[in-house]
Amino acid sequence: MAHIHYVDCNTTHASNFVIDVPVGHHWLLVITKTPAQFWVNGALKEYPAHSVILYRPQQKVYYRACANQFVNDWIRFESDEPYITESPLPLGIPFPLDDPDYCHKLLELLTIEHNFSRDYKASSIDCLLRTLFNKLLESYFHEPITPQYYHLLKLRTAIQNDPGDYWTVSKMAEFLDISPGYLQSIYKQAFRVNCMEDVINSRIRLAKEYLIHSTQSVAEVASRCGYQNVEHFCRQFKQMTGYSPRKFQEHEKA
Repeated sequence: MAHIHYVDCNTTHASNFVIDVPVGHHWLLVITKTPAQFWVNGALKEYPAHSVILYRPQQKVYYRACANQFVNDWIRFESDEPYITESPLPLGIPFPLDDPDYCHKLLELLTIEHNFSRDYKASSIDCLLRTLFNKLLESYFHEPITPQYYHLLKLRTAIQNDPGDYWTVSKMAEFLDISPGYLQSIYKQAFRVNCMEDVINSRIRLAKEYLIHSTQSVAEVASRCGYQNVEHFCRQFKQMTGYSPRKFQEHEKA
């Protein structure tokens, strides 16, 4: 289990903010929302927003603002869990975070659990920390993150949260203020699937849910999933699943 000493989100500091602890007492995890300078291998180096750094106990901690303000999420804690103490994550060296919004939500939940005494507080904190460290590992072993990656991630999240919207390549390109051709190139490079395939996959996944667990007609499901033409929906659904919507419904409810 882990014991949190302090956790906070969206902490904002002025441009003269500095943390200088020659010997840290506990584990410290810092996720930046703005650029910052960190002391790494005997020198002060600047790192971009959405960087994460993990300090072990007794490790020197030094970082500072390098813009008009410094904003970060951070957590100071103790733990003897192997997923932390034996983690392959680098110590005292920042690396880019591949899904900052997801990790921010985990830190918000950790803040809530830490601040309230609930029956399952300890196990909830442990589960959240394990998930957070899984996300950190995914980030650390992620392919190099391009400047456009975070914008693409917001677009992909919007698609998956609302696949029934009228998504087109042109609309998605407009979302990012780039050309349709460039969008298709960098989207596939980032997620290994092209943007319209992602839309279709999300729509069919949602359609399956409605077909199995609702009483809506095939036409109603098609409309809710972003299809203006029922025949097109049926054709695409069969292409993706091997079943027509009606046959899929019968098969799953049998």
